[in-house]
Amino acid sequence: MSPEQRLASLLAMHGENELVEFKEAKNQYAFDKLGKYFSALSNEANLCGQSRAWLVLGVKDDRTVVGTQFRTKTADLMSLKKEIADKVTHRLTFIAIHEVAHPQGRVLLFEIPAAPQGLPIAWDGHYFGRDGESLGALNIEEIERIRLQNRADDWSAVTLPEASLEDLDPEAIEQARKSFARKNPRLIAELEAWDTPTFLNKAKLTINGKITRTAILLLGLPEAAHWLNPSSATISWILKDRDGLERDYQHFSCPLLLSVDEVFHKIRNLKYRYLVEGTLFPEEVEQYDPYIIREALNNAIAHQDYTLGGKISLVEFEDDRLCFSNEGGFIPGSIESVIHADAPETRYRNRFLADAMVNLNMIDTIGSGIRKMFQIQRNRFFPLPEYRLNERRVQVTIIGRVLDQAYARKLAACPELSLDDIMLLDRVQKQQPITDQQARHLKKRGLIEGRKPNYYISAELAEQSGDKAEYIRYRAFDDQHYKQMIIECLEKFKTARRSDIDRLLLDKLPDVLDANQKHHKVKNLMQSLKNQGLIENDGRIWRLSNP
Repeated sequence: MSPEQRLASLLAMHGENELVEFKEAKNQYAFDKLGKYFSALSNEANLCGQSRAWLVLGVKDDRTVVGTQFRTKTADLMSLKKEIADKVTHRLTFIAIHEVAHPQGRVLLFEIPAAPQGLPIAWDGHYFGRDGESLGALNIEEIERIRLQNRADDWSAVTLPEASLEDLDPEAIEQARKSFARKNPRLIAELEAWDTPTFLNKAKLTINGKITRTAILLLGLPEAAHWLNPSSATISWILKDRDGLERDYQHFSCPLLLSVDEVFHKIRNLKYRYLVEGTLFPEEVEQYDPYIIREALNNAIAHQDYTLGGKISLVEFEDDRLCFSNEGGFIPGSIESVIHADAPETRYRNRFLADAMVNLNMIDTIGSGIRKMFQIQRNRFFPLPEYRLNERRVQVTIIGRVLDQAYARKLAACPELSLDDIMLLDRVQKQQPITDQQARHLKKRGLIEGRKPNYYISAELAEQSGDKAEYIRYRAFDDQHYKQMIIECLEKFKTARRSDIDRLLLDKLPDVLDANQKHHKVKNLMQSLKNQGLIENDGRIWRLSNP
């Protein structure tokens, strides 16, 4: 649903409720008030079992649109995400801020996420809620209702009474000790004195000496995987050629602590060479940064929904892509929320497993892993990680080469670009859609040009990077330029077929247009000349009207 459609649906409501708040805010709106409503609407969305709530500025209580002048500068408006996160618990912030040009005035739609399961949201240390249309403190009973949500069963913490230490791989246990020592250097002296049962308890792999599903998953012998049935402890590596045909594959099972390294070494991480801006010497890097491979793979293990019975997969394509996927929805909701929060996750699907993986140095607790993946790709001038999310699966694609040389040069020429802007430019280079608000923001900064949906990198940025030729390839000339070419062709050759005109113009139209769009562009140019009385046709033959 577009922002305009969303506004229409909200205006069609009978009135405000716990999940929707209208504010006139004709000129300004208090930042503290905005934060209190963020807390209240987020908590109420959780309690109502909804994924989001809405705060609407520029609309009166009776749903009359009056428009708002609150933060009219795009940069000031977008900075609200960080400003809100700085004072909200767990650094939660808006899913999105939508700006709608309504006929009666500018309207802002603040899309507020529901409080995470088990975690009520506070503004500046205080919990807020709603009683009908009124803003007030969230009562103790409602706070506890949210907190109790986090006590749901954890699949990874379930103990297996019939399993024993004999089901664990000695090599995996030894590797676990080494990893634990690297993660906890202050405990090395104590670690040497711990026997195996003590170590497993301390590392949170077992519970009071009882083998858990986590212990089998990370340290279990391959033949012990049956203890996890019907869940699967499998990572599948698949190699596909450029046509998507399978060339090779291998399945890896318990112990996943060791299997991660085996999967890592299956990947053909070739050397990639490219010229760095401002030097004649090529830069040589591995196609895939090792940190990114391990982070993506370990995240898939930690966040897999094992109750669904599916496998973790890593598909390696010969056109320089890695595609990681795991079962289960993406709990934070969106990649943007993770990037902006840059903080530890507040809720895990497999809390016990995640804690064990932290202790074994497989994942970290500071919550910056995904952001670091984005920064690594940005610093290499490679395309950013691409996440595809739905309710049952998370898919992450990593590209191991420069996708668009012009985009890479522009990043090198403008190191001050924010990660938010780079993420949007990355979508432009991949020819993925961006919203009207995002397009206005990039155009205001002089980063893109063109018309929806055919945006391209701007002349200003091309000028900075010296990439003027690339800019010309994507920029459209004035229509009169192309019309004059048609006229000159007919003046010289007297007649021409449509195929002749196509050969004349198609390769001169901007590359941002696809083949079908170019075809229609030529058709429209010729129709315009005909309507002007400048050219005419006799069947398939075109000529000047007044030769």
